[in-house]
Amino acid sequence: MNEDDNAHSSSIDSRIHDLHDAFLDPKVKAILTVIGGFNSNQLLDAIDWDIIRSNPKIFCGYSDITALSNALFAKTGLMTYVGPHYSTFGQKHLSDYTVDYVKKCLFDDDTFTVLASKAWTDDRWYKDQNNRQLIENAGHWILQPGQAKGVIIGDNLSTYNLLQGTSYEPSVDDDVIAFFEDDASVDLATFDRDLESFLQTKLAERLKGLVIGRFQVASNVAFADLQALAHDKPRLQNIPIIANVDFGHTDPMVAFPIGGTARVNATESVLTLTIERH
Repeated sequence: MNEDDNAHSSSIDSRIHDLHDAFLDPKVKAILTVIGGFNSNQLLDAIDWDIIRSNPKIFCGYSDITALSNALFAKTGLMTYVGPHYSTFGQKHLSDYTVDYVKKCLFDDDTFTVLASKAWTDDRWYKDQNNRQLIENAGHWILQPGQAKGVIIGDNLSTYNLLQGTSYEPSVDDDVIAFFEDDASVDLATFDRDLESFLQTKLAERLKGLVIGRFQVASNVAFADLQALAHDKPRLQNIPIIANVDFGHTDPMVAFPIGGTARVNATESVLTLTIERH
């Protein structure tokens, strides 16, 4: 850590140098963030967007990286990816599901369907790799049935909202499917407030579907809570809404493209969520 830094990260110059070097290096085919954090939006004013436009490549991460992923898409049109950090691949267990979706999303051009994992956890795996606390997965929750297709934006909701009113906020001419999640520090009331903030934006006028990632145990958010939240918001009426999907701050996780396309087909008994990169 840089000694003159006081925001729990290396300096802006240091991080910008690393980011630019990674995009400029022709030997680098993909950029995976090492871990999340709290302040990647510090970098936005310092990025040379021409470097990104001239050297497009895979860029993948989640959580605090939401600010970078959506800004890269907004400023350059580069499709970015929500998916595991580099550190995520250090897990001995539960990695098959995650790796499978990384391959489908980042390395194949084919459309793929998102299926629920069989079990999940939000334990601190890095402290004890051989004693994982698995929870049986109840599957995807259909909060509101319907069908929709749209351009994907989103990931960590509280981080995404940092882009509101800036030139780094995505502006899409097509219909939108929003993918949102948040970490264990966020309870239902905070998620409600943050979601309402997004729904008041210009982009939300194009919202045709909502996909909510799995909440961590400490958030104490249940199916009934989210369904009541959705039914209470006029802008969410008559659009498909699904939750408990494998992305966010739990393992394993699916990968999906910011700027890609999602198709949601949700009935009372069947849910199909398909992703395409074009």
